[in-house]
Amino acid sequence: MDTRVKAIMLELKAHAPFTLFGALTGIFCMIIFRKLEHDTTEKVFYVFHPAHVLLSAMVTAAMFKLHSVKRNFILIVIVAIAGSIGISTLSDSVIPYIGEVLLGMEVDAHGHEHTATPENEGDAESGFVEKAHIGFIEGWYIVFPAAIVGALIAYFRPRTKFPHAGHVLLSTWASSFHMLMAFGGDIPPVKLLGSFVFLFLAVWLPCCISDIVFPLLFVHSPDGLCCRHGGHSEAEQ
Repeated sequence: MDTRVKAIMLELKAHAPFTLFGALTGIFCMIIFRKLEHDTTEKVFYVFHPAHVLLSAMVTAAMFKLHSVKRNFILIVIVAIAGSIGISTLSDSVIPYIGEVLLGMEVDAHGHEHTATPENEGDAESGFVEKAHIGFIEGWYIVFPAAIVGALIAYFRPRTKFPHAGHVLLSTWASSFHMLMAFGGDIPPVKLLGSFVFLFLAVWLPCCISDIVFPLLFVHSPDGLCCRHGGHSEAEQ
């Protein structure tokens, strides 16, 4: 098996337990804060989501810089911004939104229950950004600077261990508050269980893809990869 594939599979396996713990904290948050108003949960989401983007950019940039032969500043920043914003959007917004729709919790941008009809179908399509809360469009003035700052921090001081652990938790909490915007009150046990599944998936695959898979796609020397769970790279010193 290719060295890069082995490293990726090992990372996915190693991060599953911590992601499971993170998903449990997300469910705990949903239970504790289930009575919050929609506007309040949206504001909290736009605290956790940019913070997630910042830490994700730090890890993506660090992984790329530490494992790449060509450490071009511009390329590192571009990879970090693209990876962190793209994958964080998938993790914090798209997957939770899909979960909300499949669990029957879809609401409009103002927190009211939404039912698709032939008359409002066009409005539903045009309001996807608002309903799914696509951060780099709705809150671009926060999200893009967060990604840039994260990439710059990692370029001058690349670290992966703490930023990754922190951004997994931030991603979980961002996703949980995204789903809270759809609940708007008490959460039935069945939907809470379904939310747990989507929280786990929303964090596990996207975060590992952002921090590990995406930057390593641009590494030209896969034989030089250092798996963080089989040894210690300079990022963890």
